Amino acid sequence: MPALDTNVLVRYLVQDDAVQVSAARRFIRKCVAEGQALFIPVTVSLELEWVLRSNFGFDKDAVVQTLSDLLSSAELSFESERALEVALLLYKDGSADYSDCLHIALAVEAGEPPLWTFDKVASKVDGARLLSV
Repeated sequence: MPALDTNVLVRYLVQDDAVQVSAARRFIRKCVAEGQALFIPVTVSLELEWVLRSNFGFDKDAVVQTLSDLLSSAELSFESERALEVALLLYKDGSADYSDCLHIALAVEAGEPPLWTFDKVASKVDGARLLSV
């Protein structure tokens, strides 16, 4: 199963570089035509959220919608998909960063909650606890 890096997904989604967009589309279409799912590592999801928000100005709602659409795609297979879904819900409904929500969801998925943190906002998310100083 071919894996995709963040930059390929960004080009495909944002379409800001014609040459790379064309290459990303060709590759993705070829894989789909051959019946191959495309693997997305959990770290790519984390980086994708950051790039869309910080480099392309996506607001929280647009990031949530984009990640939700990707998670719903039958052509994509995500590492720790259930944790990503949980993280997205925590992020959508809360004030913690997506990365913190993902850290918490992965800890819960691994059966190792809570995630101890100094981050007061993240500590309010179910599955996290504030480490006192």
